[in-house]
Amino acid sequence: MHLDVLDLRNFYYRTPLGRVAQKAIRDKVIALWPPAKGETVAGFGFAVPLLRPYLADARRVIGLMPGPQGVMPWPAGMANVSVLCEETQWPIETGMVDRLIVLHGLETSDSPAALLDECWRVLGPGGRALFIVPNRSGLWSRSDRTPFGFGRPYSMSQLDAQLRRHSFAAERQLTALFVPPSSRRFWLRTASAWERFGHRVSSVLAGGVLMLEVSKHVHAPQRPGLAAAVRKPLRVLEALPKPTAEPA
Repeated sequence: MHLDVLDLRNFYYRTPLGRVAQKAIRDKVIALWPPAKGETVAGFGFAVPLLRPYLADARRVIGLMPGPQGVMPWPAGMANVSVLCEETQWPIETGMVDRLIVLHGLETSDSPAALLDECWRVLGPGGRALFIVPNRSGLWSRSDRTPFGFGRPYSMSQLDAQLRRHSFAAERQLTALFVPPSSRRFWLRTASAWERFGHRVSSVLAGGVLMLEVSKHVHAPQRPGLAAAVRKPLRVLEALPKPTAEPA
């Protein structure tokens, strides 16, 4: 079940811990995908905290928010780009998105298979998607004081396998949120240091979220007709001797 949009807004924009989480994840996203001119960038779930750096240069930015979650106007003080939509039916033409970010969307979805099919549909040729989910081995998925404590947490192998079943090819793996999910001043002040430290030893120290970048895998079309249907034709006449001409 999706969280309420007001709870998500209050966490990311009105709590120190939420602002720390927003910065830690957004820094990884920007390092992975620097803003580029002329791209269509979309986010599903509650991905708008990660989309602000793209507003200046992108051809279009779209914040898709599912109906069960609710929608809020975003960004503040600018023309609204957020849209309330059906979870598995987005108001976007097929193949129109260059970059897609899914945050608080997959792990809380009631129809994850249909949601992934919709992600695949809107992604264009050469496009990339980034799925950000709670890490089942991390501390953040074990606490319900943050949005990452709700829904189904994943391991990287589980996330990779689920995306591969829906024709996505894994490209790069990242981990973020190495700081403990605590509002104590010490942890908040040292959050940047924890992110730098965790980046170096991520195989040992589990981060709070997993980030998997994928591309759209398109199967090559087969040629129609007999050549596509019969790959190994029977060769029943090969053993017969070749005919010879009879003497006149």
